[in-house]
Amino acid sequence: MKKILLLSDTHSHIDDAILKYVNQADEVWHAGDIGDLAVTDAIKKLKPLRGVYGNIDDDKARMEFPLNNRFFCEGVEVWITHIGGYPDKYNPAIRAEITKNPPKLFICGHSHILKVQFDKKLNLLHMNPGACGKYGFHQVRTMLRFEIDGDKIQSLEVIELGKK
Repeated sequence: MKKILLLSDTHSHIDDAILKYVNQADEVWHAGDIGDLAVTDAIKKLKPLRGVYGNIDDDKARMEFPLNNRFFCEGVEVWITHIGGYPDKYNPAIRAEITKNPPKLFICGHSHILKVQFDKKLNLLHMNPGACGKYGFHQVRTMLRFEIDGDKIQSLEVIELGKK
């Protein structure tokens, strides 16, 4: 079993509130718009990190992180990308691939809107953790945490970090 902390859209912001939850996880996944790599460096000092770059990220972030990150965590195939859309409105850049070869868990960021939704057509779980940074139109900073146990995604929690 792995305890996962999922965050996105830090926009160069990292603080003790975020790091407290990093310490409680087995792995941290970042769905893009990292901003300053000091954010991911701080996380990597504490826990293993998987991530993708987002549309605001510079060439340094793009050299360290891929646009799309597909991998298995335990028995769950995961796909993380920054601009992914959501069920019935997937980003045209990934629509053909997600339709042809859907993962069990699809994660994106970008919208700053926390959303967890099951896609019945593709039989996958879609997650967007919202934004935990202080830049953007969101009012409350959010992250998600959950467990992957074999092929099960369970114990999903929304973490609210307060107003930005």
